[in-house]
Amino acid sequence: MTNFIPLFPLGIVVYPGESLNLHIFEPRYKQLINECHAESKPFGIPTVISKKLNEMGTLVRILEIVKQYDNGEMDIKTEGLRVFRVLEVIKSVPEKLYSGAIVNYPENLEGPGKRELMDRVVKAVRELHRLLNISKDFSKPDSELTSYDIAHHAGLSLEEEYELLGLLREEQRQEYLKRHLTKVLPVIAEMETLRERVKLNGHFKNLSSFEFEE
Repeated sequence: MTNFIPLFPLGIVVYPGESLNLHIFEPRYKQLINECHAESKPFGIPTVISKKLNEMGTLVRILEIVKQYDNGEMDIKTEGLRVFRVLEVIKSVPEKLYSGAIVNYPENLEGPGKRELMDRVVKAVRELHRLLNISKDFSKPDSELTSYDIAHHAGLSLEEEYELLGLLREEQRQEYLKRHLTKVLPVIAEMETLRERVKLNGHFKNLSSFEFEE
């Protein structure tokens, strides 16, 4: 399916199913949000990296306008719906301040993927958070988490989060997260060891001496 959607480009990656709170202050996006809310229409958030608009993004819907300010600014709650690919950017839309795009929606296999693999990924994320002394509560049990649920919590860079957005099978996303965590965890663990060494610096240590063999 191909259609036209209003665009709200941002320097973030939004995933399907993700809840996202936004503060709207620019006139063009105030117009966009007011129109989409009044007509119950979704809009697209394509990812901007290094001031470049990328072709992949996520369609989102407005759940609620939480607060409206006297100057027209708004706080809104949104939810990611589905991944889209930009086919053509329409920079100037008649009678609109915002831009739009012709997009299509590539087939995206979400589902559970490989549960055993996902369990290993979740366990690795929990270990990462332990090493970093971070506490995270997810909105569902660990056994029900998907790659989209934890992608923002796995220490990915913006570029890596965008790469994950372009993977259109759950097994691919799970494998991507597994490889990332396999690479990152030993580094973080070594940093923790180094931190403990630094803490010991200056203190008396009870160490065994090394015996040379005869």
